Amino acid sequence: MNDKQMKYEQRGVSASKADVHTAIKHLDKGLYPNAFCKILPDVVGGQKDFVNIMHADTAGTKTALAYLMWKQTGELGVWKGIVQDAVVMNVDDLACVGCVQDIILSSTIGRNKHLISADVISEIINHLNTFSEKMRSLGVNWHLAGGETADVGDIVRTIDVGYTAFARMPRDKVVDINIRPGNQIVGFSSSGQASYEDSYNSGIGSNGLTSARHDVLDKSYAESFPETFDPNTPDEVVFCGSKKLTDYFVYENERYRVGDLLLSPTRTYVPLVNVIVENFHEKISGLVHCTGGGQTKVLNFTQGVKIVKQDLFDIPPVFELIRQESHANWRELYNVFNMGHRLEVYCEDMATVNELVKCAQDFNIDAKHIGEVQSSQSNELKLLSPDGWLHYGVN
Repeated sequence: MNDKQMKYEQRGVSASKADVHTAIKHLDKGLYPNAFCKILPDVVGGQKDFVNIMHADTAGTKTALAYLMWKQTGELGVWKGIVQDAVVMNVDDLACVGCVQDIILSSTIGRNKHLISADVISEIINHLNTFSEKMRSLGVNWHLAGGETADVGDIVRTIDVGYTAFARMPRDKVVDINIRPGNQIVGFSSSGQASYEDSYNSGIGSNGLTSARHDVLDKSYAESFPETFDPNTPDEVVFCGSKKLTDYFVYENERYRVGDLLLSPTRTYVPLVNVIVENFHEKISGLVHCTGGGQTKVLNFTQGVKIVKQDLFDIPPVFELIRQESHANWRELYNVFNMGHRLEVYCEDMATVNELVKCAQDFNIDAKHIGEVQSSQSNELKLLSPDGWLHYGVN
């Protein structure tokens, strides 16, 4: 185990979720074992030509960052981003199996009432409706089913925000993953400002935030807000960076507030995927949401191929900030963070690539051809980083 892996373990996190994958490896994988989400028979409607999908996820430890920003600045609006983070980690996974419409959402919020005030809860609950209305204006219909908010201070140190998503969809609309040699890869940027976003999005998403928080922010946060980390964590890996949330990071002559970079809400690609699955369903070999595992996520869905990503996006400022503060190498960073794009589509030919790029441009999302799929005796990924080629999946 290298020093960085030891740091992850000491903080109680894992980019690979190896324990989870081991625990579930013998469970039934549903009707489409290689699909991005588990797909079940239509137990609700009882129709053979329909399927059911359910997914649950949270904003993770990004809520600890929001708590710090709120306590330091009084900015209640930071909690709106947490709502989007938790919702997107569900609906964008569902989108990767072609499910974008008529998703039912239910929340599960656990808080420490001594620390999280009623106005925070109100902000979280009300923003879900605002976010859903925005998606509805873009042709994406979600349905809100309420949820549970519990005061569980004995368990939750500050607050945990999660959602469960359920949908029923026609079986012939399912996007399975069948990535094969000859496929071309389109990457869709995680940063910038999409046409439906209100401000610049750093691209950070909701993965790797435990490391980002502790590697970037300075020790004063541990002293002032001990409730934001596990007291069993060794002191040497707790808030060991140099930045305050209100500091500015200068990158290529642009100034970015550190808190805004780290708390930028996870971009949803659902409006874009809605168009893609409607028009290119037959030409798609797979959609991958680059969440846990970052740029290596695709290896969970391939066998006997080499994924070659040779023309990735320029590194967004937030990841350069994390790199400078953490001193992590490129291999580690690409294995934890999306590093510039969080959605990739595998398709049949360059003509489809060009059409998908045009679709993204309609939403002001940068997109481009980032690589291809080649034959291989093993399951591997070859990625061109600023420091040269990186290899994953092979010794």
